[in-house]
Amino acid sequence: MAPLAFLSILLAILRSPVTAGPQTNLLNLGCSQYNASNAASFVADLNATFSVLRANLSASPSALFATASRPVYSLFQCRDYLSYSDCLACFSVAAGRLLSTCAPANGARVIYDGCILRYESAAFFDQGSLIGNAALCSNRTTPAAGFSADVDELMLDLSLATARIGRYFAAAVRDGVYGVAQCVETVTEGTCGDCLAVAYGNIKGCPPAAEARAVDAGCFMRYSDQAFFPANQTVDLTPFLDSAGSSSKKGAIIGGVSGGVGALMILSLVAFLWIRKSRKSTMHQRGNILGATELQGPLNFRYRDLKAATDNFSEMNKLGEGGFGDVYKGTLKNGKIVAVKRLMITEASRAQASFQSEVKLISNVHHRHLVRLLGCSSKGLELLLVFEYMANSSLDKFLFGQNRGTLNWKQRFDIIVGIARGLAYLHEEFHVCIIHRDIKSSNILLDDNFQARIADFGLARLLPSDQSHLSTKFAGTLGYTAPEYAIHGQLSEKVDTYSFGVVVLEIISGRKSNDIHLEPVTQYLLEWAWKLYEEDVLLDLVDDTLKPNEYQPEDMKRIIEIALLCTQSTVVARPTMSEVVVLLLSKGAPLVQPTRPVFIDATSRVRGDTSSSSGSASASQATVSISQFSAR
Repeated sequence: MAPLAFLSILLAILRSPVTAGPQTNLLNLGCSQYNASNAASFVADLNATFSVLRANLSASPSALFATASRPVYSLFQCRDYLSYSDCLACFSVAAGRLLSTCAPANGARVIYDGCILRYESAAFFDQGSLIGNAALCSNRTTPAAGFSADVDELMLDLSLATARIGRYFAAAVRDGVYGVAQCVETVTEGTCGDCLAVAYGNIKGCPPAAEARAVDAGCFMRYSDQAFFPANQTVDLTPFLDSAGSSSKKGAIIGGVSGGVGALMILSLVAFLWIRKSRKSTMHQRGNILGATELQGPLNFRYRDLKAATDNFSEMNKLGEGGFGDVYKGTLKNGKIVAVKRLMITEASRAQASFQSEVKLISNVHHRHLVRLLGCSSKGLELLLVFEYMANSSLDKFLFGQNRGTLNWKQRFDIIVGIARGLAYLHEEFHVCIIHRDIKSSNILLDDNFQARIADFGLARLLPSDQSHLSTKFAGTLGYTAPEYAIHGQLSEKVDTYSFGVVVLEIISGRKSNDIHLEPVTQYLLEWAWKLYEEDVLLDLVDDTLKPNEYQPEDMKRIIEIALLCTQSTVVARPTMSEVVVLLLSKGAPLVQPTRPVFIDATSRVRGDTSSSSGSASASQATVSISQFSAR
């Protein structure tokens, strides 16, 4: 045998433990605790979806990745170092596992060394880190000097660089440490980076374990002292590590765990106890990892403490007024700043019977685009809710108030997507469907990074059940309320979809939805937007404080059209909020042509009949006309 041929065979034998096989070592398995209402139909749909996934995978053998949106939302992805045949094998194992273990649960995911498969009844493709993220540390340790430091350096660099690499995958070898990082291809670069930051935080506690994995919904990390991928898969991370950004991030991460000998000793003890606890668990975990956790009770505050924190609810500390009550800034004894809302509820029996259970439900709604309820307090009929404090106040201040014009387009678009994600979670991902009923710009708060946080969700559940939503002030706000809810009291998730569409138009235009006195045109915002759509001059709607070089005209027009879709008069014509998220993030997805809203004709006729009247008279009559569809 020729020496070269013999060498090739030898190399193949040596590589086979690394590259052969689908790597179906089970790491994580989670099934939703909620089953589909029609189990047989859902299982049939799930089988059909997996067939579509396999077909999509076969259509692009080099991709090792596929998604499907019908009949069930699903995603499958292999590690980039697997061969196509091994990837298909990993898919078969994963699909079989979910069908036999989880169906008819309405959501599940399984993670192997070689691949991940997930399905849901609602869209999830933009999700990164979710509840259930964890590190899986091997029981095998290595005595190699400096191994822990080498692992930490490689994992940190992978967490920083991978989001900037095509297809969000990177493999690297450094000082005898083999490592990979990967994100699902449907997330944004920012979401990928955030997910890997969580993964890095999890996996960094594993050394001196010789190998470990960090698993999450949208990303994966792994290191080992032994090769588990072929050498030709490695990539030089240096070009993707911006020196300034990398060093500053490293400094922030390292600084967070250094800061003094005493702090270091405490952190070391906590880390030791955490690692011991994590290693007691098996390498694969099964449980509810999809966000539907068992309800935990809210923190009960003492009334006198909240009274002192707000300086006896002084006017100086008042942050705002709303239909549910006034909100005050409070500083707790530990220095934490909170927002305290005094609920205006007068029904004693309802308050006593349901307040605690409803607050318990709301306090378990955790999402990065929702303001978190921290706890509650009650004294007689006075009910207090304690929320996170948002230093940047509400969105309306930046659209119409003293801060008008300070938000650039990227910030506005991120806010739009954030609101959509928060509503999709309330409607479809939390185990109880929560309809907000009063989405408007003043109920969208902004955190320190100007990310949207929806406030006041679920508070309508605290209302006495015998109060009509048509007669109470809590029903909604003029200009935002869907016509079927305002007129007939018909309540569904699409009520929030309608209001979301109006808020998007406000964000883009910088003008209030229910103010008809704004120049250059005296008409309601939605009416104006529709006319611009008919005339094919949608860009006239854009706020003049936005710089034209901040956005692409076609992208802007598409988002306005999505907003118009959300405000369709016919309920079934409006998309769900999970569909809205997909439309916002998928530039190529086709849009259904919106149909003319009902009230446009009504208000136009009113203005036509009163063209000779004074401006104030015309505006008054127009208000009466549109209030048929929008008033409380």
